[in-house]
Amino acid sequence: MNEAPDPARRRVLLVCSAGGHLTQLLQLRPWWEHHDRTWVTFDKADARSHLAGERTVWAHHPTTRNIPNALRNLVLARKVLRDERPDVIVSDGAGVAVPFFWLGRRMGIATVYVEVFDRVESSTMTGRMCRPVTDLFCVQWAEQQQHYKGSVVIGPLL
Repeated sequence: MNEAPDPARRRVLLVCSAGGHLTQLLQLRPWWEHHDRTWVTFDKADARSHLAGERTVWAHHPTTRNIPNALRNLVLARKVLRDERPDVIVSDGAGVAVPFFWLGRRMGIATVYVEVFDRVESSTMTGRMCRPVTDLFCVQWAEQQQHYKGSVVIGPLL
């Protein structure tokens, strides 16, 4: 017997750097495990370990102030967004998020950004770059709202 598709189930693209950024998005597992998902992150040991069995696309790194890799990730974002057709892109940075958010906006894909746990006194470069094209901008501390007007406090992920 065929089951009817779950209308609440979405195609989610989770985009982040390896390390702490990945660790924070992994904390959202109670939400993302109920959706069809693809991860975009760096080919690092922790990412391979944590995402074993998950559909994963390896992005180019480093991204911080690295123009060639930014361009490579722009090309990658175009291909991944075209092939995966996600309903929503979720990221907490870092730089790899930028091309996915800007192209996602052009394609009409919803975007959700979660500012990182440890940046309270100032905004992150990626947060500032993604903010103009983010549909839902989340922060983990109320103090972070002074840097991102209209953001929503979701509480700490770690």
